[in-house]
Amino acid sequence: MNLYIGNLPYSLTEQQLSDLFSAFGTVDKVNIIKDRETGNSKGFGFVEMADSDQATTAMSELNGNAVEGREIKISEARPRAY
Repeated sequence: MNLYIGNLPYSLTEQQLSDLFSAFGTVDKVNIIKDRETGNSKGFGFVEMADSDQATTAMSELNGNAVEGREIKISEARPRAY
C-alpha cells in the first residue's frame, strides 16, 4: 500500500520518515519529493508498505501527529496520472 504524507518538516530525512513508519510494520520504500533545482524538500512524500493492514494502522495512528512541530497529513496515495 502506498501512502501520501503531506506537511512534512523540510528538514526531515527519508531515513527518519522510514523509522517513523517502521514502528507499524515493514517499510518497502520511502520517497520525499525534492525540488529539481535546489534539492530541497517540497514538504511531502510517499511511504510504501507491503502489508495493507500495517499501512492502515500506521495511517490511523500517525495522521495528525506533530513531527518536528508540523502536523502531518496521511492518506492513501492515488495512482500517478501520466
